[in-house]
Amino acid sequence: MQPARRVAYDVLRAVSGSDAYANLLLPSAIAEAALNPQDAALATELAYGTLRRRGTYDAIIASAAGRPIDDIDEAVLDALRLATHQLLATRVASHAAVNESVNLVAAELGRGPSGFTNAVLRRISRDTPGEWQERIEREARSDDERLGLRTAHPVWIIRALRRALASENREDELEALLEADNVSPEVTLVALPGLAERGLPARPYATTAFGSPGGDPHTIIAASGGTVRVQDEGSQLVALALAGAAPIRAGEQWLDLCAGPGGKTALLAAIARQHDVTLEANEVVPTRARLVRNALKSVPVDVTVHEEDGRGLTAANPGRYDRILVDAPCTGLGALRRRPEARWRKTPADVAELVPLQEQLLAGALDALAPGGIVAYVTCSPHLAETSGVVSEVLCAREDVVELDAGAVLSHVAQSPIDLASDGSGRVQLWPHRHGTDAMFLALLQRTDTSRTINDTETGE
Repeated sequence: MQPARRVAYDVLRAVSGSDAYANLLLPSAIAEAALNPQDAALATELAYGTLRRRGTYDAIIASAAGRPIDDIDEAVLDALRLATHQLLATRVASHAAVNESVNLVAAELGRGPSGFTNAVLRRISRDTPGEWQERIEREARSDDERLGLRTAHPVWIIRALRRALASENREDELEALLEADNVSPEVTLVALPGLAERGLPARPYATTAFGSPGGDPHTIIAASGGTVRVQDEGSQLVALALAGAAPIRAGEQWLDLCAGPGGKTALLAAIARQHDVTLEANEVVPTRARLVRNALKSVPVDVTVHEEDGRGLTAANPGRYDRILVDAPCTGLGALRRRPEARWRKTPADVAELVPLQEQLLAGALDALAPGGIVAYVTCSPHLAETSGVVSEVLCAREDVVELDAGAVLSHVAQSPIDLASDGSGRVQLWPHRHGTDAMFLALLQRTDTSRTINDTETGE
Protein backbone atom coordinates (compact mmCIF):
# COMPACT_ATOMS: atom_id res chain seq x y z
CA MET A 1 0.00 0.00 0.00
CA GLN A 2 1.23 3.50 -0.81
CA PRO A 3 2.82 4.99 2.36
CA ALA A 4 0.40 7.93 2.54
CA ARG A 5 -2.61 5.61 2.39
CA ARG A 6 -1.06 3.30 4.96
CA VAL A 7 -0.53 6.19 7.37
CA ALA A 8 -4.12 7.33 6.85
CA TYR A 9 -5.46 3.82 7.45
CA ASP A 10 -3.39 3.38 10.62
CA VAL A 11 -4.75 6.68 11.96
CA LEU A 12 -8.32 5.57 11.18
CA ARG A 13 -7.75 2.31 13.02
CA ALA A 14 -6.33 4.11 16.07
CA VAL A 15 -9.28 6.51 16.14
CA SER A 16 -11.83 3.69 15.80
CA GLY A 17 -10.15 1.13 18.01
CA SER A 18 -8.33 3.17 20.65
CA ASP A 19 -10.26 6.46 20.81
CA ALA A 20 -7.14 8.26 19.59
CA TYR A 21 -7.29 11.88 18.42
CA ALA A 22 -6.31 12.29 14.79
CA ASN A 23 -4.90 15.80 15.22
CA LEU A 24 -2.49 14.48 17.86
CA LEU A 25 -1.62 11.18 16.19
CA LEU A 26 -1.29 12.13 12.52
CA PRO A 27 1.77 14.45 12.74
CA SER A 28 3.80 11.82 14.57
CA ALA A 29 2.65 9.10 12.16
CA ILE A 30 3.72 11.23 9.19
CA ALA A 31 7.11 11.89 10.78
CA GLU A 32 7.64 8.23 11.66
CA ALA A 33 6.86 7.22 8.06
CA ALA A 34 9.22 9.94 6.78
CA LEU A 35 6.67 11.10 4.23
CA ASN A 36 7.69 13.82 1.79
CA PRO A 37 5.53 17.00 1.78
CA GLN A 38 3.33 15.74 -1.07
CA ASP A 39 2.62 12.39 0.60
CA ALA A 40 2.12 14.10 3.96
CA ALA A 41 -0.53 16.33 2.42
CA LEU A 42 -2.20 13.28 0.85
CA ALA A 43 -2.18 11.35 4.14
CA THR A 44 -3.72 14.36 5.91
CA GLU A 45 -6.47 14.76 3.31
CA LEU A 46 -7.26 11.03 3.33
CA ALA A 47 -7.38 10.72 7.12
CA TYR A 48 -9.21 13.95 7.88
CA GLY A 49 -11.56 13.71 4.91
CA THR A 50 -12.54 10.14 5.77
CA LEU A 51 -13.09 10.95 9.44
CA ARG A 52 -15.03 14.11 8.69
CA ARG A 53 -17.55 12.43 6.39
CA ARG A 54 -17.67 9.08 8.16
CA GLY A 55 -21.43 9.11 8.76
CA THR A 56 -22.16 9.77 5.10
CA TYR A 57 -19.73 7.11 3.96
CA ASP A 58 -21.21 4.61 6.42
CA ALA A 59 -24.64 5.13 4.86
CA ILE A 60 -23.19 4.54 1.39
CA ILE A 61 -21.26 1.45 2.51
CA ALA A 62 -24.33 -0.02 4.20
CA SER A 63 -26.37 0.51 1.05
CA ALA A 64 -23.69 -1.01 -1.19
CA ALA A 65 -23.08 -3.94 1.16
CA GLY A 66 -26.72 -4.68 1.81
CA ARG A 67 -26.08 -5.02 5.52
CA PRO A 68 -25.89 -2.75 8.60
CA ILE A 69 -22.57 -1.12 9.41
CA ASP A 70 -22.51 -2.87 12.80
CA ASP A 71 -22.30 -6.22 10.99
CA ILE A 72 -19.00 -5.31 9.27
CA ASP A 73 -15.66 -5.99 10.96
CA GLU A 74 -14.21 -2.69 12.20
CA ALA A 75 -10.87 -3.13 10.42
CA VAL A 76 -12.65 -3.90 7.14
CA LEU A 77 -15.01 -0.99 7.70
CA ASP A 78 -12.13 1.47 8.11
CA ALA A 79 -10.61 0.21 4.86
CA LEU A 80 -13.98 0.66 3.15
CA ARG A 81 -14.35 4.17 4.56
CA LEU A 82 -10.90 5.17 3.35
CA ALA A 83 -11.52 3.74 -0.11
CA THR A 84 -14.98 5.32 -0.35
CA HIS A 85 -13.47 8.72 0.37
CA GLN A 86 -10.93 8.18 -2.39
CA LEU A 87 -13.60 6.99 -4.84
CA LEU A 88 -16.12 9.76 -4.19
CA ALA A 89 -14.17 12.80 -3.01
CA THR A 90 -10.63 12.71 -4.46
CA ARG A 91 -8.87 12.38 -7.79
CA VAL A 92 -7.32 9.05 -6.82
CA ALA A 93 -7.83 6.55 -9.64
CA SER A 94 -10.67 4.14 -8.89
CA HIS A 95 -8.63 1.03 -9.65
CA ALA A 96 -5.88 2.16 -7.28
CA ALA A 97 -8.33 2.87 -4.46
CA VAL A 98 -10.05 -0.50 -4.89
CA ASN A 99 -6.95 -2.65 -5.44
CA GLU A 100 -4.91 -1.22 -2.60
CA SER A 101 -7.81 -1.54 -0.16
CA VAL A 102 -8.50 -5.12 -1.21
CA ASN A 103 -4.80 -6.01 -0.85
CA LEU A 104 -4.67 -4.33 2.56
CA VAL A 105 -7.66 -6.30 3.87
CA ALA A 106 -6.25 -9.52 2.41
CA ALA A 107 -2.94 -8.96 4.18
CA GLU A 108 -4.61 -7.99 7.45
CA LEU A 109 -7.59 -10.35 7.60
CA GLY A 110 -7.44 -12.91 4.79
CA ARG A 111 -9.08 -13.73 1.49
CA GLY A 112 -12.69 -13.92 2.71
CA PRO A 113 -12.91 -10.33 3.98
CA SER A 114 -10.91 -9.12 0.96
CA GLY A 115 -13.50 -10.59 -1.39
CA PHE A 116 -16.27 -8.80 0.47
CA THR A 117 -14.25 -5.57 0.32
CA ASN A 118 -13.74 -5.96 -3.41
CA ALA A 119 -17.46 -6.51 -4.05
CA VAL A 120 -18.56 -3.50 -1.98
CA LEU A 121 -16.00 -1.11 -3.49
CA ARG A 122 -16.73 -2.15 -7.06
CA ARG A 123 -20.42 -1.55 -6.35
CA ILE A 124 -19.62 1.94 -4.99
CA SER A 125 -17.33 2.76 -7.93
CA ARG A 126 -20.08 2.15 -10.48
CA ASP A 127 -22.08 5.24 -9.47
CA THR A 128 -21.17 8.91 -9.22
CA PRO A 129 -20.93 10.82 -5.92
CA GLY A 130 -24.14 12.66 -6.81
CA GLU A 131 -26.00 9.43 -7.47
CA TRP A 132 -24.92 7.97 -4.15
CA GLN A 133 -25.85 11.14 -2.31
CA GLU A 134 -29.30 11.14 -3.88
CA ARG A 135 -29.80 7.47 -3.03
CA ILE A 136 -28.94 7.74 0.68
CA GLU A 137 -30.90 10.97 1.09
CA ARG A 138 -34.00 9.24 -0.31
CA GLU A 139 -33.70 6.73 2.51
CA ALA A 140 -33.53 9.43 5.21
CA ARG A 141 -36.32 9.44 7.77
CA SER A 142 -36.46 13.22 8.34
CA ASP A 143 -35.27 16.52 6.89
CA ASP A 144 -32.62 16.77 9.60
CA GLU A 145 -31.34 13.27 8.83
CA ARG A 146 -31.21 14.23 5.15
CA LEU A 147 -29.26 17.37 6.03
CA GLY A 148 -26.96 15.31 8.21
CA LEU A 149 -26.17 12.92 5.37
CA ARG A 150 -25.48 15.82 3.05
CA THR A 151 -23.25 17.75 5.49
CA ALA A 152 -21.82 14.81 7.48
CA HIS A 153 -23.16 15.85 10.89
CA PRO A 154 -25.14 13.75 13.39
CA VAL A 155 -28.74 14.88 13.73
CA TRP A 156 -28.38 15.81 17.41
CA ILE A 157 -25.50 18.18 16.61
CA ILE A 158 -27.45 19.79 13.77
CA ARG A 159 -30.34 20.47 16.15
CA ALA A 160 -28.04 21.84 18.85
CA LEU A 161 -26.35 24.18 16.38
CA ARG A 162 -29.72 25.31 15.01
CA ARG A 163 -30.91 26.18 18.53
CA ALA A 164 -27.72 28.13 19.23
CA LEU A 165 -28.05 30.12 16.02
CA ALA A 166 -31.77 30.65 16.63
CA SER A 167 -30.94 32.24 19.99
CA GLU A 168 -29.20 34.94 17.91
CA ASN A 169 -32.02 35.09 15.34
CA ARG A 170 -29.59 33.69 12.76
CA GLU A 171 -31.02 30.24 12.16
CA ASP A 172 -30.70 30.86 8.42
CA GLU A 173 -26.91 30.54 8.81
CA LEU A 174 -27.09 26.85 9.75
CA GLU A 175 -25.98 25.42 6.42
CA ALA A 176 -23.12 27.93 6.19
CA LEU A 177 -21.98 26.78 9.65
CA LEU A 178 -22.21 23.09 8.72
CA GLU A 179 -20.23 23.77 5.56
CA ALA A 180 -17.57 25.66 7.55
CA ASP A 181 -17.22 22.65 9.86
CA ASN A 182 -16.13 20.63 6.83
CA VAL A 183 -13.36 23.00 5.71
CA SER A 184 -9.91 22.48 7.18
CA PRO A 185 -8.96 25.62 9.14
CA GLU A 186 -6.06 27.78 8.09
CA VAL A 187 -3.10 27.70 10.45
CA THR A 188 -3.22 30.63 12.89
CA LEU A 189 -0.25 31.63 15.04
CA VAL A 190 0.02 33.68 18.22
CA ALA A 191 2.88 36.05 18.98
CA LEU A 192 3.20 36.23 22.76
CA PRO A 193 3.04 39.95 23.65
CA GLY A 194 6.30 41.47 24.82
CA LEU A 195 8.21 38.40 23.63
CA ALA A 196 7.57 38.14 19.87
CA GLU A 197 6.54 40.38 16.99
CA ARG A 198 3.39 39.48 15.10
CA GLY A 199 4.05 38.39 11.55
CA LEU A 200 2.03 38.63 8.36
CA PRO A 201 -0.65 38.15 7.26
CA ALA A 202 -2.32 39.66 10.33
CA ARG A 203 -5.61 38.13 11.44
CA PRO A 204 -8.55 40.53 11.60
CA TYR A 205 -9.36 40.60 15.31
CA ALA A 206 -6.75 39.53 17.86
CA THR A 207 -3.74 41.86 18.05
CA THR A 208 -1.57 38.80 18.68
CA ALA A 209 -2.81 36.63 15.80
CA PHE A 210 -1.38 36.11 12.34
CA GLY A 211 -1.55 33.48 9.63
CA SER A 212 1.13 31.04 8.65
CA PRO A 213 3.04 32.44 5.65
CA GLY A 214 3.17 28.94 4.16
CA GLY A 215 5.25 25.85 4.62
CA ASP A 216 5.76 24.11 7.92
CA PRO A 217 4.77 26.48 10.78
CA HIS A 218 7.05 24.55 13.11
CA THR A 219 10.00 26.25 11.43
CA ILE A 220 8.69 29.62 12.63
CA ILE A 221 7.87 28.21 16.05
CA ALA A 222 11.33 26.72 16.49
CA ALA A 223 13.04 29.92 15.36
CA SER A 224 11.05 31.92 17.93
CA GLY A 225 12.01 29.69 20.82
CA GLY A 226 8.33 29.03 21.49
CA THR A 227 7.25 32.68 21.73
CA VAL A 228 5.29 32.06 18.53
CA ARG A 229 3.00 29.03 18.45
CA VAL A 230 -0.12 27.67 16.80
CA GLN A 231 -3.33 28.93 18.42
CA ASP A 232 -6.80 29.61 17.06
CA GLU A 233 -7.72 33.29 16.96
CA GLY A 234 -10.85 32.62 19.01
CA SER A 235 -8.76 31.16 21.83
CA GLN A 236 -6.56 34.23 21.74
CA LEU A 237 -9.55 36.58 21.84
CA VAL A 238 -11.11 35.10 24.98
CA ALA A 239 -7.80 35.34 26.87
CA LEU A 240 -7.31 38.92 25.68
CA ALA A 241 -10.86 39.72 26.78
CA LEU A 242 -10.17 38.57 30.34
CA ALA A 243 -7.02 40.69 30.44
CA GLY A 244 -8.86 43.66 28.91
CA ALA A 245 -12.04 43.47 30.97
CA ALA A 246 -10.71 46.03 33.47
CA PRO A 247 -7.49 48.01 33.93
CA ILE A 248 -4.73 45.74 35.23
CA ARG A 249 -3.19 46.70 38.58
CA ALA A 250 0.32 45.60 39.54
CA GLY A 251 0.20 42.79 42.08
CA GLU A 252 -2.99 41.17 40.85
CA GLN A 253 -3.28 37.40 41.18
CA TRP A 254 -4.63 35.43 38.23
CA LEU A 255 -5.60 31.79 37.83
CA ASP A 256 -6.09 29.62 34.76
CA LEU A 257 -8.30 26.99 36.36
CA CYS A 258 -8.52 24.38 33.58
CA ALA A 259 -5.25 25.11 31.85
CA GLY A 260 -4.37 22.11 29.67
CA PRO A 261 -2.81 22.04 27.15
CA GLY A 262 -1.50 25.51 28.01
CA GLY A 263 -1.96 27.77 25.00
CA LYS A 264 -4.14 30.32 26.79
CA THR A 265 -1.95 29.97 29.89
CA ALA A 266 1.12 31.05 27.94
CA LEU A 267 -0.71 34.04 26.47
CA LEU A 268 -1.96 35.10 29.91
CA ALA A 269 1.54 34.59 31.35
CA ALA A 270 3.05 36.90 28.73
CA ILE A 271 0.46 39.57 29.56
CA ALA A 272 0.97 39.04 33.31
CA ARG A 273 4.72 39.54 32.82
CA GLN A 274 4.10 42.95 31.28
CA HIS A 275 2.00 44.12 34.23
CA ASP A 276 3.77 42.64 37.28
CA VAL A 277 0.94 40.17 37.83
CA THR A 278 1.21 36.73 39.46
CA LEU A 279 -0.32 33.88 37.44
CA GLU A 280 -1.11 30.37 38.63
CA ALA A 281 -2.40 27.51 36.52
CA ASN A 282 -4.21 24.30 37.33
CA GLU A 283 -4.68 21.10 35.35
CA VAL A 284 -6.06 17.97 36.99
CA VAL A 285 -4.71 15.51 34.38
CA PRO A 286 -0.95 14.99 34.92
CA THR A 287 -0.12 14.49 31.24
CA ARG A 288 -1.90 17.72 30.35
CA ALA A 289 -0.23 19.49 33.27
CA ARG A 290 3.11 18.59 31.70
CA LEU A 291 1.91 20.18 28.46
CA VAL A 292 1.08 23.35 30.39
CA ARG A 293 4.56 23.47 31.92
CA ASN A 294 6.08 22.91 28.51
CA ALA A 295 3.98 25.72 27.01
CA LEU A 296 5.23 28.08 29.71
CA LYS A 297 8.93 27.40 29.12
CA SER A 298 9.21 30.23 26.63
CA VAL A 299 7.73 32.82 29.02
CA PRO A 300 10.34 34.17 31.49
CA VAL A 301 8.03 34.34 34.49
CA ASP A 302 7.37 31.93 37.35
CA VAL A 303 3.98 30.24 37.06
CA THR A 304 2.95 27.63 39.61
CA VAL A 305 1.12 24.76 37.92
CA HIS A 306 -1.17 22.85 40.29
CA GLU A 307 -2.47 19.35 39.57
CA GLU A 308 -5.72 19.41 41.50
CA ASP A 309 -9.44 19.09 40.95
CA GLY A 310 -10.36 22.68 40.15
CA ARG A 311 -13.32 22.53 42.52
CA GLY A 312 -11.04 21.67 45.41
CA LEU A 313 -8.48 24.32 44.51
CA THR A 314 -11.04 27.12 44.42
CA ALA A 315 -12.70 25.93 47.64
CA ALA A 316 -9.32 26.12 49.39
CA ASN A 317 -8.68 29.68 48.16
CA PRO A 318 -11.81 31.78 48.78
CA GLY A 319 -11.51 35.43 47.76
CA ARG A 320 -7.93 35.11 46.56
CA TYR A 321 -7.82 35.83 42.82
CA ASP A 322 -8.46 38.96 40.78
CA ARG A 323 -9.01 37.22 37.45
CA ILE A 324 -9.81 33.59 36.71
CA LEU A 325 -10.09 31.86 33.36
CA VAL A 326 -12.48 28.90 33.43
CA ASP A 327 -11.94 27.20 30.07
CA ALA A 328 -14.27 24.44 31.11
CA PRO A 329 -14.12 20.83 29.90
CA CYS A 330 -16.76 20.60 27.17
CA THR A 331 -17.91 18.58 24.18
CA GLY A 332 -15.66 20.53 21.80
CA LEU A 333 -18.47 21.00 19.28
CA GLY A 334 -16.94 24.36 18.42
CA ALA A 335 -13.83 22.75 16.92
CA LEU A 336 -15.34 20.12 14.63
CA ARG A 337 -13.34 21.43 11.67
CA ARG A 338 -10.16 20.83 13.68
CA ARG A 339 -11.12 17.50 15.27
CA PRO A 340 -13.02 15.68 12.54
CA GLU A 341 -13.75 12.51 14.52
CA ALA A 342 -15.34 14.38 17.44
CA ARG A 343 -18.74 14.71 15.76
CA TRP A 344 -19.11 10.92 15.62
CA ARG A 345 -17.60 10.31 19.05
CA LYS A 346 -19.70 12.70 21.13
CA THR A 347 -23.30 12.05 22.18
CA PRO A 348 -26.02 14.00 24.01
CA ALA A 349 -25.07 11.98 27.10
CA ASP A 350 -21.71 13.77 27.12
CA VAL A 351 -23.49 17.10 27.46
CA ALA A 352 -25.57 15.84 30.36
CA GLU A 353 -22.45 14.56 32.10
CA LEU A 354 -20.39 17.72 31.58
CA VAL A 355 -22.92 20.40 32.55
CA PRO A 356 -22.89 19.72 36.32
CA LEU A 357 -19.07 19.84 36.30
CA GLN A 358 -19.10 23.10 34.32
CA GLU A 359 -21.52 24.64 36.81
CA GLN A 360 -19.42 23.52 39.77
CA LEU A 361 -16.20 24.86 38.27
CA LEU A 362 -17.79 28.23 37.51
CA ALA A 363 -19.41 28.51 40.94
CA GLY A 364 -16.11 27.60 42.60
CA ALA A 365 -14.23 30.16 40.54
CA LEU A 366 -16.66 32.88 41.60
CA ASP A 367 -16.10 31.95 45.25
CA ALA A 368 -12.34 32.23 44.70
CA LEU A 369 -12.61 35.80 43.39
CA ALA A 370 -11.63 38.79 45.45
CA PRO A 371 -14.25 41.59 45.50
CA GLY A 372 -14.19 43.23 42.09
CA GLY A 373 -12.52 40.18 40.56
CA ILE A 374 -13.55 38.82 37.15
CA VAL A 375 -14.15 35.31 35.84
CA ALA A 376 -14.08 34.53 32.13
CA TYR A 377 -16.24 31.47 31.54
CA VAL A 378 -15.21 29.92 28.23
CA THR A 379 -16.15 26.81 26.27
CA CYS A 380 -15.17 25.62 22.82
CA SER A 381 -18.79 24.69 22.25
CA PRO A 382 -21.87 26.63 21.13
CA HIS A 383 -24.29 24.14 22.72
CA LEU A 384 -26.68 26.26 24.79
CA ALA A 385 -26.65 23.81 27.70
CA GLU A 386 -22.88 24.24 28.02
CA THR A 387 -22.86 28.00 27.51
CA SER A 388 -25.71 30.29 28.48
CA GLY A 389 -27.42 27.48 30.37
CA VAL A 390 -24.47 27.06 32.72
CA VAL A 391 -24.05 30.80 33.27
CA SER A 392 -27.76 31.36 33.93
CA GLU A 393 -27.98 28.41 36.32
CA VAL A 394 -25.02 29.63 38.38
CA LEU A 395 -26.17 33.25 38.41
CA CYS A 396 -29.69 32.42 39.56
CA ALA A 397 -28.30 31.20 42.89
CA ARG A 398 -26.17 34.29 43.61
CA GLU A 399 -26.57 37.98 44.29
CA ASP A 400 -22.84 38.67 44.70
CA VAL A 401 -22.07 38.57 40.96
CA VAL A 402 -22.81 40.90 38.08
CA GLU A 403 -22.46 40.00 34.43
CA LEU A 404 -20.29 42.28 32.33
CA ASP A 405 -20.87 43.04 28.67
CA ALA A 406 -18.42 40.56 27.16
CA GLY A 407 -19.38 41.73 23.68
CA ALA A 408 -18.33 45.29 24.46
CA VAL A 409 -15.07 44.06 26.00
CA LEU A 410 -14.29 41.84 23.03
CA SER A 411 -15.08 44.64 20.60
CA HIS A 412 -12.72 46.88 22.55
CA VAL A 413 -9.78 44.45 22.47
CA ALA A 414 -10.38 43.52 18.81
CA GLN A 415 -8.42 45.56 16.29
CA SER A 416 -11.30 45.75 13.79
CA PRO A 417 -15.11 45.62 14.03
CA ILE A 418 -16.40 42.17 14.87
CA ASP A 419 -19.92 41.00 14.05
CA LEU A 420 -21.38 39.83 17.36
CA ALA A 421 -25.04 38.97 17.83
CA SER A 422 -26.66 40.20 21.01
CA ASP A 423 -29.45 38.69 23.04
CA GLY A 424 -29.13 41.38 25.68
CA SER A 425 -27.06 39.24 28.05
CA GLY A 426 -23.68 40.55 26.91
CA ARG A 427 -22.41 37.03 26.22
CA VAL A 428 -20.34 36.27 23.14
CA GLN A 429 -20.49 33.38 20.72
CA LEU A 430 -17.87 33.19 17.98
CA TRP A 431 -18.50 31.11 14.84
CA PRO A 432 -16.33 29.42 12.18
CA HIS A 433 -18.50 30.62 9.30
CA ARG A 434 -18.79 34.19 10.53
CA HIS A 435 -15.47 34.90 12.23
CA GLY A 436 -13.13 32.22 10.88
CA THR A 437 -12.48 31.01 14.43
CA ASP A 438 -13.50 28.02 16.48
CA ALA A 439 -16.97 28.44 18.01
CA MET A 440 -15.75 29.85 21.32
CA PHE A 441 -18.23 31.07 23.93
CA LEU A 442 -17.36 33.80 26.44
CA ALA A 443 -19.13 35.24 29.47
CA LEU A 444 -17.52 37.72 31.91
CA LEU A 445 -18.73 37.70 35.53
CA GLN A 446 -17.60 40.11 38.25
CA ARG A 447 -17.73 39.53 42.00
CA THR A 448 -19.32 42.32 44.04
CA ASP A 449 -18.52 43.23 47.64
CA THR A 450 -21.25 41.08 49.15
CA SER A 451 -20.67 37.36 49.71
CA ARG A 452 -24.30 36.50 50.39
CA THR A 453 -26.16 34.28 47.94
CA ILE A 454 -29.82 34.36 47.03
CA ASN A 455 -30.35 31.11 48.91
CA ASP A 456 -28.80 32.65 52.04
CA THR A 457 -31.14 35.63 51.77
CA GLU A 458 -34.22 33.48 51.27
CA THR A 459 -33.45 31.31 54.30
CA GLY A 460 -32.50 34.26 56.50
CA GLU A 461 -28.98 32.94 57.10
